Amino acid sequence: MPTGIERVNWRVEPLESGQPLTLAAWLGIRPQRERLALHRAYHGVVRQARDPMFFRELGVPDTLDGRFEVLAIHLFLLLNRLKGQSQDAAAFAQAVFNAFFADMDRSLREMGASDLGVGRRVRAMAEGFYGRIAAYESGFAAGDGALGQALTRNLYGTVPVPKDAVLDAAVHYLQRQREALALTPTDRLLQGDIPFLPVGEAASIRQSA
Repeated sequence: MPTGIERVNWRVEPLESGQPLTLAAWLGIRPQRERLALHRAYHGVVRQARDPMFFRELGVPDTLDGRFEVLAIHLFLLLNRLKGQSQDAAAFAQAVFNAFFADMDRSLREMGASDLGVGRRVRAMAEGFYGRIAAYESGFAAGDGALGQALTRNLYGTVPVPKDAVLDAAVHYLQRQREALALTPTDRLLQGDIPFLPVGEAASIRQSA
């Protein structure tokens, strides 16, 4: 399966009317069938990223930055899986990408950022995400050590030194989820069904009784 994600394919698309790129508004202009699939896919990513085990067991800081990083790794996993499959898959991947940054736009506005400030910050977040795509792709290509370094710089970027066991679990988590998505038929993904494994199972974490 192709693994490269060309930066040129991913762009933050504003609404044609010029109104703010809110998630609800952007979803509202899609055909109903596509809207439902996109809604399922994006909220599946969000639901997985909100699992408390990332912050409790995997040591990700429970902060705005930490939550963004957890969302980013799951978005990367999905986009990486859809790359090179078909025109429909490419269009769906772009739609999920747009939904992610529309959600970031909405969150920033709810936090009181100005229209001008939101635009700048969303563009900066997109630039940061492109960098994460490159880092995680390189990490998968080079092996566990390189992937661990990419996670240290990004997922654990605000942690002084992540524990070795925690970092190993995070590396294992990404590998297992990537393998699971690779085994999932593309048509199923395009219906919005993103079968992420449970966090503890993918990271090989044993929960205490």
